[in-house]
Amino acid sequence: MGGKDDGDSLPDIVNTCFLLQLLLRNFMVTLAGKKLHIALVGNPNSGKTSLFNTLTGLNQKVGNFPGVTVDKKTGSISLDHTQKAELIDLPGTYSLYPRRADEWVAYKVLMNADEDVKADVVLLVADASNLKRNLLFCSQIIDLKIPVVMALTMNDIAARKDIRIDIQGLEAELGIPVVAVNPRKNKGIAELKKVLLQVSRQQGTVHTREFIDTRKLAPESVEQVQRILPQLSDYATIHHLINHEQFPLEQQVQDAIEQAETETRFNPTKTQAEEIMQRYHRIRQIMQQNVLEPGPLEKKLFTEKLDAVLLHRVWGYVILLAVLFLLFQSIFWLASYPMDGIEWTFSQVTGWLNNTLPAAWWSDLLVNGFVAGLGGIVIFIPQIMILFGLITLLEDTGYMARISFLSDKLMRKVGLNGKSVMPMISGFACAVPAIMSARSIENKKERLLTILVTPLMSCSARLPVYTILISLVIDDKYYFGFLSLQGLVMMGLYFLGTAMALIVSYVMKWFINIKEKSFFILELPTYRAPRWKNAGITMIEKAKIFVTDAGRVIIVISLLLWFLSTYGPKDRMEQVENKYAALIAKEPQHEDSLQKQLSSEKLQHSYAGILGQAIEPAIQPLGYDWKIGIALITSFAAREVFVGTMATLYSVEESDDNSSLRQKMETARHKDGTKVYSLAAALSLMVFYMLAMQCMSTLAIVKRETKSWKWPAFQFVYMTLLAYGMSWITYHIFS
Repeated sequence: MGGKDDGDSLPDIVNTCFLLQLLLRNFMVTLAGKKLHIALVGNPNSGKTSLFNTLTGLNQKVGNFPGVTVDKKTGSISLDHTQKAELIDLPGTYSLYPRRADEWVAYKVLMNADEDVKADVVLLVADASNLKRNLLFCSQIIDLKIPVVMALTMNDIAARKDIRIDIQGLEAELGIPVVAVNPRKNKGIAELKKVLLQVSRQQGTVHTREFIDTRKLAPESVEQVQRILPQLSDYATIHHLINHEQFPLEQQVQDAIEQAETETRFNPTKTQAEEIMQRYHRIRQIMQQNVLEPGPLEKKLFTEKLDAVLLHRVWGYVILLAVLFLLFQSIFWLASYPMDGIEWTFSQVTGWLNNTLPAAWWSDLLVNGFVAGLGGIVIFIPQIMILFGLITLLEDTGYMARISFLSDKLMRKVGLNGKSVMPMISGFACAVPAIMSARSIENKKERLLTILVTPLMSCSARLPVYTILISLVIDDKYYFGFLSLQGLVMMGLYFLGTAMALIVSYVMKWFINIKEKSFFILELPTYRAPRWKNAGITMIEKAKIFVTDAGRVIIVISLLLWFLSTYGPKDRMEQVENKYAALIAKEPQHEDSLQKQLSSEKLQHSYAGILGQAIEPAIQPLGYDWKIGIALITSFAAREVFVGTMATLYSVEESDDNSSLRQKMETARHKDGTKVYSLAAALSLMVFYMLAMQCMSTLAIVKRETKSWKWPAFQFVYMTLLAYGMSWITYHIFS
């Protein structure tokens, strides 16, 4: 009987094994097909951005984390030929005890308390040259019992410091995989992907080892909360005791945790202090066993020698001014060739379309609405790419942080501090992310002042306005063979905007009544060779953002303007057409000149012309005509729209003219025959665009950051009045 049972059960065992093998294979296929979500975390200046760019290349998206104005960078990577993953770059943070809004974003994702962003695996970036500090954050993540892989960066700097790390010993102590990488040289990236794939396929495996015994920090409190939330690790439970109000929990659970805190007399401050002491005690042991460091009398690093020059109390400022001077000279010098090529191309395309397409409303819309607006976008892409590329190189080398350090003394005199410099310099690119980055300023008064004056910095949206106006009234001449006069004027506008921001901040500091002590603590990163690939990626991404975001607005407004400047009240338009039909019939030999006069008069009687002439009395003291008035109104959607507006207005007025926008603006005349774009009028207009708050997006972000409409309303009023007053002064000085 027993033998028969054994014989009958053998096929069942084989079938069961085959079935299990099939299920396992299907599970692996399913797992391989599922897109993984990997959270990239680490301390600031640990090489996190370098690794993100190397892993993702151009497969990046930039947005905001749900519910907060914090940059959310995500990118797609392939771990092997079957497994895709989404890499989420979380804001840099030093520990799991957040203080700023961006640190809270990273914290909630790691605590699995973010309802929109979930991570299957954590990729932790640690700086090999400063491992002790980085291990604190690492140890906290390990105790959360989530799958984690450490990418060890800055190994070349550690080697130059004569720091030797036993990676295998470090792995054994931490209980997680450690991979040495160099994103700049693409070293260790293939191995890192392989390890990430292995760890992702072991999801669910519980970490048996703890870095420290976190339960002993508050045993009774942990036990009570785990009865409510049994899925939490001991360390995650402690964080729920400290920050449960910030997590998306039902009210019943919130109340139960609160009760547990009270009953067990849980002390968050004492628990946190004890935890940090225990972690650093264990970190010191690990460092002694696995890291060989040189003595304190070792020779200075190259970085320290370079800082002796670049942070010198005299030469540091001279070098800073020279760097900024070269930055603005390069924007004109390098961009002039591609811009001339783009301008010629659009002129040829416009001429070809005018000669090829039949005379109809749709062809007029295409040529004078769409193509004219598109030309106003594309021509400025070279300058925007060059500006962002150079700023990226300054950040990449580590010099941008030195600018903050050098500027702190000056900033404090006007009510700011050195940390205000980073948002203000970022304001040269765009005020929206610059204002968001002011969160790094802990002092409330200094943060508010930074937000209020940052829009005075000349952002890249003003660049198209500056460029076309400078080219109209400033001679293209060079001093000493390399100093561009146009570049010097451009730099002067940027410096004037900065000076106005400092003056306004100095005045405002006496009226904003927030008393809070201010401290300036800044970590200076090591100098590194610039990564041209990283600069290239940034340039392409910023160009794409400009074309898709600003470009959409410009095209829509260009098409709307074409309609407003082509059509008008029926009786007025008919009256003009009848007048010139009679004149052409009477003087057919002057038909060409009469057709041009007809186009000009129709534009004046169009809806756009009526609007422009209505506001003309208010802007005439600044030297502007009604067409510029229309551009000032449309620019409140986006400053770049100025160029598209002028392109559309002049194209509608002179629809058969194939000359470039710059040529049309150069020949524009007032009724008395004087130039519209004289030196005085052009400088006045540049000053207005430099100081006016013509950006709805900036006002919206100020409201979001200050949680009040009071400050954006104040900002709009003071900047508009300042712009009008300074433009009036400029016009009358140069008239």
